[in-house]
Amino acid sequence: MKKSSILIITLIVLCCFSFTSTVEVKEIYVSKNVVEKADGSKENPFSSLEYAVKKASELKQKNKNISIEIKIGSGDYYLKKAIEITPKLSGLTITGNTSDVTLKGSVPLNLDWSKLNDTIFVADVKEGLDFDQLVINNKPQILARYPNYDETAHYWQGFAADAISKERIATWKNPKGAYFNALHGGKWGGFHYVITGVNEDGTAILKGGQQNNRGSKPHEEYRMVENVLEELDSAGEWFLDKKKNKLYYWPLANTNLKTAKVEVSVLKDLIQVVGTLENPVKNITISNISFQNTQRTFMEEFEPLLRSDWTIYRGAVLFFEGTENCKVEDNEFTNLGGNVIMASKYNKGLQITGNHIHDAGASAISFIGDASAVRSPSFNYGQYIDANKLDTVAGPKNELYPRECLVENNLIHRIGRVEKQTAGVQISMAMDITVRHNSIYDVPRAGINIGDGTWGGHILEFNDVFNTVLETSDHGSFNSWGRDRFWLPKRNVMDSLTMGIPDMYTWDAVKTTIIRNNRFRCDHGWDIDLDDGSSNYHIYNNLLLNSGLKLREGFNRVAENNIMVNNSLHPHVWFANSQDVFKHNIVADTYQDVGLLGWGKELDYNLFPNEESMMKSQIYNRDMHSTYGDPMFKNPSELDFTVSENSPALKIGFKNFSMDEFGVQKESLKKIAKTPEVPVIKDLSENKSSPVVAWLRNNIKSVDSEQEQSAYGLNSAEGVIILRIWKPSPAVQNNGIKKGDVILKAGGKKVKNIQDFFKINVENKTDMLDLVVMRNQAEKEIRIRVK
Repeated sequence: MKKSSILIITLIVLCCFSFTSTVEVKEIYVSKNVVEKADGSKENPFSSLEYAVKKASELKQKNKNISIEIKIGSGDYYLKKAIEITPKLSGLTITGNTSDVTLKGSVPLNLDWSKLNDTIFVADVKEGLDFDQLVINNKPQILARYPNYDETAHYWQGFAADAISKERIATWKNPKGAYFNALHGGKWGGFHYVITGVNEDGTAILKGGQQNNRGSKPHEEYRMVENVLEELDSAGEWFLDKKKNKLYYWPLANTNLKTAKVEVSVLKDLIQVVGTLENPVKNITISNISFQNTQRTFMEEFEPLLRSDWTIYRGAVLFFEGTENCKVEDNEFTNLGGNVIMASKYNKGLQITGNHIHDAGASAISFIGDASAVRSPSFNYGQYIDANKLDTVAGPKNELYPRECLVENNLIHRIGRVEKQTAGVQISMAMDITVRHNSIYDVPRAGINIGDGTWGGHILEFNDVFNTVLETSDHGSFNSWGRDRFWLPKRNVMDSLTMGIPDMYTWDAVKTTIIRNNRFRCDHGWDIDLDDGSSNYHIYNNLLLNSGLKLREGFNRVAENNIMVNNSLHPHVWFANSQDVFKHNIVADTYQDVGLLGWGKELDYNLFPNEESMMKSQIYNRDMHSTYGDPMFKNPSELDFTVSENSPALKIGFKNFSMDEFGVQKESLKKIAKTPEVPVIKDLSENKSSPVVAWLRNNIKSVDSEQEQSAYGLNSAEGVIILRIWKPSPAVQNNGIKKGDVILKAGGKKVKNIQDFFKINVENKTDMLDLVVMRNQAEKEIRIRVK
């Protein structure tokens, strides 16, 4: 036989062997039933997950190709430290072998309680034990606070302007260690501080405030203080005296402390899956486990996410970094102090499916790339790099970002219970993230947030997002920014730059982000809010139930075949060459435009409620083929907004889309998921706004809407807008008022509207008047001549 024939036969045999051979599978068992000679077998299981993971590491050292599945039996497992999964453990599965497996970041305590008074009990705890969550009979209790917890009280579940007033601080024996929580001055998120002492004047010395990337003073009214012994004055509250190692607690009714199950949180994260770009962790699956009772993280180190309004703690209960093809499926996450799941830096193919995430302190699911992957990054609203110094290469600089990941069939609600700059799904510095069939509701801010244009390609589809922006302001159920390389806080410079390089937005937003077939409802902002610079979006087949679609300055947004119940398109400060398209949509009001330089590439073939609302657009030579009339929704009382066969919407190219596929589809989660409140269809008439008034031959009007508040970057819907200036006007001369200014104060007095402003002018007896104006979203003091 020839050598070549022998070689061929040998290769065939080897190939056949490789196809018939199987990968060795090893099962390791964990159980609460402790045995003396545990080896991880089904008969002699380990008593903890830590032992099982150690055994898996030993097996992997002997055979790196072995497939290992750790099966955990029913019961509560208290981790002593976070489980670390390294690249050596690739291929590992950790799963609950029954439906009641719980991993906890808490420790149980056996306490000897004694009565301090008629209501409060006290017990000694181990020296050095530090915790910020107390759980009694599986129910989280309330850290002593002012004002008292009230689920119906909106902000902070109870707020008071005098939370840290000098008078209240004077009633505390030791203010040091108290936490001061307040909303941003414009309600754009939250701030958290620890009180480190008291000044000579009786005011608090504060440390913190790093949780927001748009600095402001704490809100004057929406405040709350906690971790103060003297504020322990209602059932369910507790306080830990760390110096004396004593725990104080006012039990809830019918709580027997002799038999109660007492736990305190000591860990901030539970599983860390960490590899590197060069050596990633691969094929890890975590399933059928309940994760509970971790510490709060709001005072950890936060980092800014480029020029968005966000900073974030780069950590989570389940943390993934340097991974490929991992899965988190069919788990429950509850009573967690910070972020729940995070994909940090390089992650490819991470799948997060079928999970129930609720009652968490911060964000549910976050995809956060590394800023080193961004070309010419800036990290605050007011920062930018000169155009002649910009890196002009499109796309990421390196591979340290999440890509090709999936978030599907998750039920997410009551997150952001501590931190307010949070979201159900947060995406920043990532590419090709698919968010599909999730139900997200009861959240303080946006349900889904995209922090920047880098690098797009995301698909958001069939999600049900509602009851959002409950504690913040000026956001949407979906919210995004695009403060990328082309974007500058100085509008005139940005206009010039983008006119010269009209495709500059594609340097970062290299792929189109698609928002389709979703149901959104926001009662405190916009249903969909594409804020500063958001570019390269295709938005279609969405049902917007309350607050419409906002498109602030940006490029190449195509919005078509959407239904906007009770609302309309909100075009804000568009570029002259935005290339935006809005067609085949059903709107229920006139366009709510603010400060446009141009009306986009195409606005046409839309259905308006009446002729007046349509004609406003036609004045600008837009919507020339649009029409108006009743869209004839089939069954809006059951959230069915498909239109009937003779609807005028069909004549302008609108096409019905499914109303039955929104939200989570996993049967067990769908049974318990809420759906949005049915909107009451409003009268189809155009909104009336404040009149435009001439003052010193300049056109001005009162701020009278959340839309104008957002467009001009105001903390509240108050002030007087300079719509148009007359250059010879004395108020304009010598660096006076400018078009787009908003007058906030005049003569040292607050200006809410035109009436306030005119009263101050009448009272002013001089030729000059001092103003505070909002200009380019920053306050500026100027002095103008009024005579």
